[in-house]
Amino acid sequence: MRSELVKALAAECGFELAGVAAAEPLEDFARYQQWLARGMAGELSYLGGRRGQMRADPRLLLPAARSVICVGKLYYVPGDPAGVARMARGEDYHRVVRRGLERLRARLEQAAGAPFPSRICVDTAPLLERSYARRAGLGWIGKNACLIRERFGSWFVLGELLVSLELEPDSAPPDRCGACTRCIDACPTGALIPVERGCFLDARRCLSYWTIERRGAVPDELRPLMRGWAYGCDICQEVCPWNRFSPVTSDPAFAAPREYNR
Repeated sequence: MRSELVKALAAECGFELAGVAAAEPLEDFARYQQWLARGMAGELSYLGGRRGQMRADPRLLLPAARSVICVGKLYYVPGDPAGVARMARGEDYHRVVRRGLERLRARLEQAAGAPFPSRICVDTAPLLERSYARRAGLGWIGKNACLIRERFGSWFVLGELLVSLELEPDSAPPDRCGACTRCIDACPTGALIPVERGCFLDARRCLSYWTIERRGAVPDELRPLMRGWAYGCDICQEVCPWNRFSPVTSDPAFAAPREYNR
């Protein structure tokens, strides 16, 4: 099966971005281990331990895996986010992306003429999804720790389909952040820590960590820096020059606001 067919089918399933990476270990795993060793995961214990080690190789999730089909789905809608990160304003993106990947898998099996071993991953699986998305040509990992794509910016969520199919892999694009530090300078809590080859996101200082991931009160020293954000934070994306080119999503699933209970 040709990779071009995979990308065409992914577009039919609602994904604006699609690419293929080989299902093999990446050098970024060592960088991930460094991030964990510095304690920057905070109290997100599921990112380390045995599940953390599983991120070393996608074949630990699917032994028969030969390729990782990476997809990206735009979620940007304009207007005042009113203290809620745009990613969380519409329907739960895990469900939206999974539905699209289920459709894609069905179409791939139809094209292949038979079912094949596969596994859908949407954010919660122990997979270095941004690193595989970069290797699959979807974009580069910016200093704001988001995947950035020319003409699209960073307003998209990711998903992966591990497959036993041997597909021609894409190549990673160059890093185009250059000398820009707007995201680092704009982060009100200093959560973006410059290191060799980009930045580490220190979850212990990230407003999204404190307002979404971690239950409990926001530390006193961070409260004056919240700038009205109650659920997530988009500052590092709003200031990114590449997001000037971001198109608006056409998927109504991301346009309807939902309620939040903390």
